[in-house]
Amino acid sequence: MNEWLKKLTTSVKDLWAKGTTVQKIILFAVIAAVIVAIVLATTLSAKPTTVRLFNAPVTDETARTKILDKLSEQNVAAYTTDDGYISVPDERTARRMRDVLISEGLVPSNIDPFASFYNRSWSTTDAEQNVKLKNAITQTVKQHIEALDDVTSADVNIVLPDDKLFSADQNPVTASIILRVKPASSLLSDRKRILGIQRLVQMAVEGLQPDNITIADADGNILNDFAGMADSDRVDLVAKQQKLIQKLETQYRAKILKSLQSTLTADRVRDLDIKIDMDMSKKTSDSTIYSPIVIKKDNPDTPYDDSEYRDTLPVSQQTVTKEWQGTGYNPEGPAGTEGQTPPVYSDMSNVIGKSTETGVTQNNVVNTTKTQEEVSPQIDRVTVAVNVDGIWTTPKDTKSHNYLINDDGSIKRVYTPVSKETLEQLASYVQDAVGYDKSRNYRVTVTNIQFDRTAQFAAEDEAYFKALQTRRTVLLVLAAIAIVLVGFIAFRFVSREIERRKRLRDEELLRKQQAAREQALWDAKEDGMEVTMSVEESRRAELQENAVAMAKEHPEDVAMLIRTWLMEE
Repeated sequence: MNEWLKKLTTSVKDLWAKGTTVQKIILFAVIAAVIVAIVLATTLSAKPTTVRLFNAPVTDETARTKILDKLSEQNVAAYTTDDGYISVPDERTARRMRDVLISEGLVPSNIDPFASFYNRSWSTTDAEQNVKLKNAITQTVKQHIEALDDVTSADVNIVLPDDKLFSADQNPVTASIILRVKPASSLLSDRKRILGIQRLVQMAVEGLQPDNITIADADGNILNDFAGMADSDRVDLVAKQQKLIQKLETQYRAKILKSLQSTLTADRVRDLDIKIDMDMSKKTSDSTIYSPIVIKKDNPDTPYDDSEYRDTLPVSQQTVTKEWQGTGYNPEGPAGTEGQTPPVYSDMSNVIGKSTETGVTQNNVVNTTKTQEEVSPQIDRVTVAVNVDGIWTTPKDTKSHNYLINDDGSIKRVYTPVSKETLEQLASYVQDAVGYDKSRNYRVTVTNIQFDRTAQFAAEDEAYFKALQTRRTVLLVLAAIAIVLVGFIAFRFVSREIERRKRLRDEELLRKQQAAREQALWDAKEDGMEVTMSVEESRRAELQENAVAMAKEHPEDVAMLIRTWLMEE
């Protein structure tokens, strides 16, 4: 390998030495061209590939700025050329942003938003153009639906029938859509969103009616059959209305119950039932009210009402007077026929008379107020029932301060009912809290029914007597402990006294024995007898002498030793 490199290097040097100046310049030029080509290829390949948003340039500066702002708002990178073309990163982004711009009305009037789907040449027929238009509309609707969050894909089929001569023979425009959504999506069961998709398709296709749109899922279930869901919608509506009534009842009950319990305590006010009847129907009423005309308003500074009203106010008036004088004329019909005038009027014929007719026409103005209102929903009737318990008291013995006991062994209690005045005040308070309206047959009832406190009283009695029993037991135990302590102390004193007396007796006995021995020894010495002491007696005598000597030398230590012995005893 090394020899090959050496030969190659030698050959290159020989060729370089044999080459002329022109050949060397040409070689450098070729190498430079190759380097420039590599750099250009690298630069062009590194530049991102973009797709034009529209096939035509946007020459209007204002429209281009709005489009770029919308693209920036959607977080889409946009590239603009000098001649006005706008490009986006990929085709999918271009389709999505084209739909957004169409829906926002930001597409300039000189640009066809469907131009990217078809191009028409001089040989294109109207049938081919209609097919391309249909495909363009279908593709746009498909992309518009797939732009929704929960839709993964949509199959759209739009039928644009040929025009017929007579409208009766014209087939309607139809559309069928199959939706595929993401897992755990609620789109298929959300009627509002399905209706939104239906309206979106209807507005996208000219002449398409809602009845001719079919939206289904992947299993073939029709999603926009709203007519068949009328009963279900009615049930849902009733459930929502009942939920609204229950919520309102809960709010009223919590508010009133909290106020009463803060005044009378929660133990005395437990029951509060409220029933609200609501009219959920939608009503529209028109009313016309005629009111008098105010000539003079009431002066608030005067203690009386000095206002002046007038029912009508004349705007114009006309008086007409007619006078007539002459012979009365009584027509009898055509000549040669008998008249049909009654005899009374026939006798008055050709009578000279005079008549005067006077009429007055007056145009008046009145205050008229026309009101049109729509009410829904509204409360028809409210009924409230509250029960308040009385006051229970437990009297005590003045001497022992214990509760009084009944014959059956329970604690004596006294019940004081709520007065009638208090019940009326509570009823007035509740009426004001619910907005009492007598015309709507509102009803508020506040009663004083005694609560059943049998279980509560039994528990209280049991706890009280248990506490008494516990107190007695503790006292007995303490008394027993005191007796035991006193007995122990007495026993200790007695036993110590017995031990002391026994010790004194023993000491006295030992003293007497010692004295007897000493006397015997003394007597023996006086008699001249030689007395021999045993080892034990000698040891005792020695210890006694030592103890006496130590007591004389160290009296305090001996006293402390004796005190220690006594304490141990």
